[in-house]
Parts: sequence; C-alpha cells; structure tokens
Amino acid sequence: MEKKQSTYSTLFHWHSFKLKLVFEGICIGMVTGLVIVLYRLALEEAGYLLSYIYKLISINPIIILPWIMLLIIIGYIVGLMVKNEPMISGSGIPQVEGVLLRELDMTWWKVILGKFFGGVLSIGSGLSLGREGPSVQLGAAIGQGFSKVFRRIKIEEKYLITSGASAGLAAAFNAPLAGAMFALEEVHKNFSPLILLSALSSALSADFIASSFFGLKPVFNFGAFATLPLNFYFYVIILGVIVGFLGVLFNKVLLKTQNLYIKQAWLKKEFRIIIPLLLSVALGLLLPEALGGGHELITSLTEGKFSLILLVIILVIKFSFTMASFGSGAPGGIFLPLLTIGALIGNVYGEVLMHIAHLDSIYINNFIILAMAGYFASVVKSPITGTILITEMTGSFNHLLALAIVSVISYIVADLLASKPIYEALLEKFLQNQGDRTPIGDKINKAILEFAVCIGSKLDGKQIKDVKWPSRCLLVAVRRGENEIIPKGDTVILPGDYLTVLTNEDRVPKINDTLLLMSETSDSLK
Repeated sequence: MEKKQSTYSTLFHWHSFKLKLVFEGICIGMVTGLVIVLYRLALEEAGYLLSYIYKLISINPIIILPWIMLLIIIGYIVGLMVKNEPMISGSGIPQVEGVLLRELDMTWWKVILGKFFGGVLSIGSGLSLGREGPSVQLGAAIGQGFSKVFRRIKIEEKYLITSGASAGLAAAFNAPLAGAMFALEEVHKNFSPLILLSALSSALSADFIASSFFGLKPVFNFGAFATLPLNFYFYVIILGVIVGFLGVLFNKVLLKTQNLYIKQAWLKKEFRIIIPLLLSVALGLLLPEALGGGHELITSLTEGKFSLILLVIILVIKFSFTMASFGSGAPGGIFLPLLTIGALIGNVYGEVLMHIAHLDSIYINNFIILAMAGYFASVVKSPITGTILITEMTGSFNHLLALAIVSVISYIVADLLASKPIYEALLEKFLQNQGDRTPIGDKINKAILEFAVCIGSKLDGKQIKDVKWPSRCLLVAVRRGENEIIPKGDTVILPGDYLTVLTNEDRVPKINDTLLLMSETSDSLK
C-alpha cells in the first residue's frame, strides 16, 4: 500500500517532485564528493608508494622478488573479489547503465566497498586504468543506497542513481558540467529537464567538496597555450578523421582482448588480473611512464620531453598495456587511459606536422588537447561530453571551437564505421557473460518510466490511438514543455514530448527496449 501510495503521489505531484530531486541530488553529491576525495587521496598515496618501490628496486634488484610475490597475492585477492561480485569488474559504467535499464541488479554497499578497495589495489599497483569509471559507479551506488535507505520508488531511484553517477565524474575530474552532461548523454540517455536539474545539482555539490580538498584548479593545469590560427583548421579536420579511425580500433581491440581472456580455459577468473600485474613489473623497470592512468604522462607531454620515436613506442606500449589491464576485468576505468592515448596520438601528429608541414612547435600542445577530445568522442561516442570535459580539465575556452570540430568529425567517422559506443558494447558483453538472468522486480510493484520523443521516430505525429503500445503498460501523462497533458485517444504525440508510462517492475526491460525503439529516430533518418 505504501509503494502504491508513493507511485500515486509521484504522478500527481510532479512539480514538487522536481524540487525534491534537486535537494536529494545535492545530498548525494556531497556524500559522493567525500567518498571520491578519499578514493583520489588513496590512489595518490598508492602512486607515490609505487614510484618509491621501483626506485628501491633500481638500487637493490633483489627486492623485485618479494614485490612480484606481493603483486601475485594482490591479483588473486582482487580476482576473488571480482569473481564473487562481478558488478565491480571493469569500469563500472556499463553496469550502471544496465541497472538503469533494469537489466542488472546492484547491491549498493557491496559495490561501494568492492569498487573502492579493488580499484585502489588494481590502479595503485600500476595497471593502466583510470579512477573516473569507478568514481561514476561509486556515485551511482551511493545514489541507489540513498534510495534504498529512504525507501524511494523505482523512478526516483533511477534519477538518484544518475545523479550519483554525475557527481562521481564531477568529483573525479573537477568537471561538474562534463559530469552532468555525461550522465545525460551516456548514462541516462535522456535530456529531460527533470534529470538535468538533479544531475547538475549533484555534480556541482560534489565538485564543491572535491575543490575544497584539491583546490580550485583544473586537473591539467597546462598554463597558457597559443591559440591555433583558423588557417590551421584543415589539420584539425584531418586529426578528427585519424582519431576517429583509431578510436574504432580501440573499441574493437578492447572487446577482442576480453574475449581472449575468456577463451583461456586454463586461466581461472580469479587469476586473470595477475597477468597484467606481472607485465607491470617489466614496464616499471623499463618504461614507468606506461604505468597507471597516465595523468603525469599527459603533463610531461606538454613539456616536450620525448622524441618522435620514443612517443610512438610509448603509444604502442600504453595502448597494449591498457588492453591487457582492462581486459582482465580488474576494477578500473578507461577514461584516463584513453585520454592519455589520445594525447600521445596528438603529440605524434603534431611532431609529424612540424617535420613535414613546418608547423611551429608552439602549436603541438594544441593538437595534444584536441586529440584527447576527438579520441574520447570516437570511443565513447559522446562528442558533447568530450568537448566540455577537455575544456573543464584544461581550464581554457580558447580551444572550444577546435575541440567541437575535432569531436564531431571523429564521432562521424566512428558512426560511419558502425562502431558502437564502448560502454554499450561492454554492457552487451557483460550481459552475455551473465547467462540466463531472472527478471528484476516482480509483478506486484509498479514502475514509472519516462521516454523522450525524437524527430522522425515512429511516434512522431501519431495519435495515441494509432500507436500499438506494448502489453501491460499504461501511458499516464504527456509532458510538453511545462504543460502536462492527460492522454486521450486523439492526442497527437509531437517531437520533444516526454511520455510517462506505468508498468509492472518485471516488465520494465521489455517495455524499456520497445518504447526506446519507438521513440528514437529511425535508422533511415539518422
């Protein structure tokens, strides 16, 4: 009765529900900010310890033996954690998307503990993984925990999870706008004003907490760069095409690497993470720049420390080690590693232009930044997030036009090559590996879903009575701007409308998939 009353209250108090979500988003953002601050501090300390260990090994090589044994133990412990709780494997963003689609279930407190400590052990030991994916999942788990503790209904829980994900990215990169945009563009896949308000409130409050500890400065404080002249934008377009192709390559190799690990029947799941950890020992001795997410490497690139040949070597090794690290299923993201690979591509591209087209060396750093955004856009297929993220991370708006151009070009190239967004592809693979799954939810409790109608979709311009709606779902409202329309048979659905649908919890995945296909732009119009 309480659950039904909550559903009724949500449907008929939609405007006050909006304000409530903003307040809840702020609370979740503050908690997420604190957790991510602890996570970042733990990773920083682990990074310092890792550098110190390899310095000791260079002085006294005998220390390498106990260090290898320790890495094997760490790999086995993290492998057991991932085996017992698969939801903490990898980046965590695909799992969050699966939870929002009601394809997966997540135990929030297990994810928070497992992802936090598993991430610190994996990334802190030198694997080429980033903190941002785990930060997104940690925030999402905090949002879900808030919902469970205060007994919120499913549609509210969905908004709170998205708000937490937004806060996680904002706190990880000091990028609140990118956090909110990523939550809308990639995680929630909906630009509803309702989720925009709650996600942005959560991201801003998380960024406030993170900035209180780390200061009001961008993640990459490169200083002033020379503005790229407009007559060089031809090179920007070529760069967009190059990183578009290479982004598609990144996605294909990453998925094939996962398959390679899975096909090794002799290699049990709990032992997979040991493989990249052992590889990290060789890299720690020969090429320590390839270890970790790559934050320090990106900073050193802008200082022009590497020759063209060394840049190519680092690029190939960093790419390969990222594949080995992520493919093993270790808890860690690909945001920062892929940005690092993009920066290396941009640096190589700039050096080549300097030798062939006699480009002034002061513009090489511009191509480093541009390639980061373009590579992100082609891999994740979120060009708006990529543009905003790099702008916030560098603290400069001077490159906004060039960033937008290279992001759009690389996105178009990836789209023409039919490359799926990496997190969508990873979610599909994760669901396949899960095998047969019982439906999430039951036939008694209700769930409220919301869908945005796109131009050219199957619902565009149709009367409600002419639409073949899925069974066991009820269209309860059509929101058009600030107006809420009670649906009737002759009500015409227009692009930009938000449809509110009521269904049983166990029907959510099927209803969600069907109505998404109906409300999104058809392939012939894309």
